[in-house]
Amino acid sequence: MAQGRGLYLRVGALVLAGLALATGFILFFTANRIGRSADLYETYFRESVQGLEVGAPVRFRGVAIGRVTEIGLVAAEYRGGRGDAERSPFQLVFVRFAIDPRRTGETDSVENAIRQGLRVRIAAQGITGVNYLELDFVDPERFPILQVPWEPRLTYIPSIPSTVAQVQNAAEAILQQIQEADLPKLFANAIGLITDLRGQVTDGDLATTLRDASAFVAELRGVVQQAQVPALTGDLRKTVDEAGNTLAEFRRAATDVRGVVAGRELRQALANISAAAAELKTAAARLPNTISTVDGTARSARNTITDVQGDLAPLLRDLRAAVGNLRDVTEQLRRSPSQTIFGAPPPAPAENRR
Repeated sequence: MAQGRGLYLRVGALVLAGLALATGFILFFTANRIGRSADLYETYFRESVQGLEVGAPVRFRGVAIGRVTEIGLVAAEYRGGRGDAERSPFQLVFVRFAIDPRRTGETDSVENAIRQGLRVRIAAQGITGVNYLELDFVDPERFPILQVPWEPRLTYIPSIPSTVAQVQNAAEAILQQIQEADLPKLFANAIGLITDLRGQVTDGDLATTLRDASAFVAELRGVVQQAQVPALTGDLRKTVDEAGNTLAEFRRAATDVRGVVAGRELRQALANISAAAAELKTAAARLPNTISTVDGTARSARNTITDVQGDLAPLLRDLRAAVGNLRDVTEQLRRSPSQTIFGAPPPAPAENRR
């Protein structure tokens, strides 16, 4: 009996552990499920949706706000595209997804958001190849709304190509342009251009220009070598230093001038200058009369000077003669000072002569 009770106990514990694991798995897989209050939307893609599965997250700028609920072909869902004109839209892929309003909060209406540029695109999650839907606002003029010829069953949010699709489309456009280009003609033109260029370099105008340039560079090198570049550099450095000192002095002078301009002395000087200017204006008004008086005085002085010159002429002649006599006396004094000072001895008396 004891062994049977132990067996039952172990079996019961195993069953309870299994139930706990099952409950944990159920809670784990349903933790991110969206409730019945979710808002359902749909969109359409021209590109492949490879890597996008049902249950993939829907993100708005990296924040998970919903899940993908259904993926299918438009032709099987809406049953259309009989004519050639209507066949292209029915080749799209529709993707339906649910968004939890509790995660988006209070937002504007979807119609206004679409007019402002709300779009859906497929984005890749890292390098694993797993894709998800990304909602974001883009330029509505660059990515206009795709008009469809059927009535969507859910609220329609337009889509835009993914980054991979845009790169692929650009590469295909470049390849198409390359395929449409006349490559043999381009190669022939390139070969002809290279031949002409080789001829110019060898014996054409370009070769002459290159030779002239080489000769000019050689002459310039000789001139540079003959010039005293270190001395010129030293002079230039000295000039720069002097210019720096001059600039520093100029700054100090500017500071002093600024202090003087802001000082009381300059304001007083300006007031004095203003008063002097007023007085000068008054004097300028009296200037014509003064000029007339000065002109008369100048004429009187001119007449007086003429009379003085007439009187001075004889005096100057006498002074010139006196200066000549003085020069003769000085010369005689220099030659015979004793005779000049003492004079010649008086003549002998007449009696002594006999």
